[in-house]
Amino acid sequence: MAPPPPQENSRSESVPVVELAPAPPPSVVVVTVDVLTAASELNLQQQKEEDEGKHQVWHYLDVRTGEEMAKGHLHNSHNVPYMFLTPQGKACTKLRGTREKNPEFVEQVSSLFRRDQHILVGCQSGKRSEMACVDLLAAGFVNVKNVGGGYIAWAQTGLPILVPAHCASTTSTS
Repeated sequence: MAPPPPQENSRSESVPVVELAPAPPPSVVVVTVDVLTAASELNLQQQKEEDEGKHQVWHYLDVRTGEEMAKGHLHNSHNVPYMFLTPQGKACTKLRGTREKNPEFVEQVSSLFRRDQHILVGCQSGKRSEMACVDLLAAGFVNVKNVGGGYIAWAQTGLPILVPAHCASTTSTS
């Protein structure tokens, strides 16, 4: 049966077009390890390679600021700040400082590591390193783990750190 012919007084109603928002990026799952597990991965890795003939080496990426690194860091760590203190943050004494994300973070990490290398990512307490892991995993890095508790937990656990001589008298590692 054919549709009825249009009537003279009928209005042509347009159907509203609904534009859908772009799909969100696939969720990224960050694996977080405690500092003892991270230390084990870093310290025992060389022995495992010798025993098992594996070439899986874990690297420690410290995403703290240069100022934080200067107060102490892990031996053989690589530093690429995830955030920088702004000039306002450096001048502010009452607040911890204003930070802005390093816009070249993933590019700088890519210049140090291949996307398939094993990287333990740490910061001062674990929050920035978790955000850094999200960015790295979204950029295609596949063997990235967050170090929960960060440098604070590492030092409080009594694990080895390098503290510059000018900071040694004011920094406690236990």
